[in-house]
Amino acid sequence: MNKKTLPKAIRPEDRRVPEAIAGDTPANLASLNEVNRPPSEMAKDSVTAEETSLQRATEDAEARRARATKLVERFSLWSGAAGLIPVPFVDMVAVGGVQIQMLRRISQIYGVPFSKNRGRAVIAGLAGTMIPVTTGIGMSSSIKSVPFIGTAVGAIATPALSVGATYAIGMVFIQHFATGGTLLDLSPPDYHEFIKAQVKSRDRRSTTSASG
Repeated sequence: MNKKTLPKAIRPEDRRVPEAIAGDTPANLASLNEVNRPPSEMAKDSVTAEETSLQRATEDAEARRARATKLVERFSLWSGAAGLIPVPFVDMVAVGGVQIQMLRRISQIYGVPFSKNRGRAVIAGLAGTMIPVTTGIGMSSSIKSVPFIGTAVGAIATPALSVGATYAIGMVFIQHFATGGTLLDLSPPDYHEFIKAQVKSRDRRSTTSASG
């Protein structure tokens, strides 16, 4: 007896689903597994991702600070070389130029907008918080006008003071930029104690290096 063919309208539904619809491709299976994952596992992965992101951000910040610190140390030495210029006050101008270039480079590292005029004003304000140091630089520069002895004394004092001042100023910019600050909102008086600590730290390091 021949089996009667049923009309299409009442034909049993084909349970087989094409591969693309069934979702058994690797990409679709991964997506399906992700949807069916327990909420606790998804929350755990979210926390892990946040921790990884935070760790990377911390590492980036530390690497940036390390780069900026090395740059400050290098420019501090250059300011000391500028302090060797034997002409009174010309040496101070040269030191100021080195400090401006240092600020420009630090700004680039931290992605902070740089303004030469604003930079000069801020550096002058920071120098004003180091009155004994800046006064010493001015005196050691002016004493170079005294023949022989003055030139010798100035050649020793000016570079040393310039190195310390430039280092402290550079570290202020690193600290300020690292916390999200800019040149526009930097208030020199706020960093008075910080500058004193940096000068002392630099002096200790210099003494340790000399004794070693």
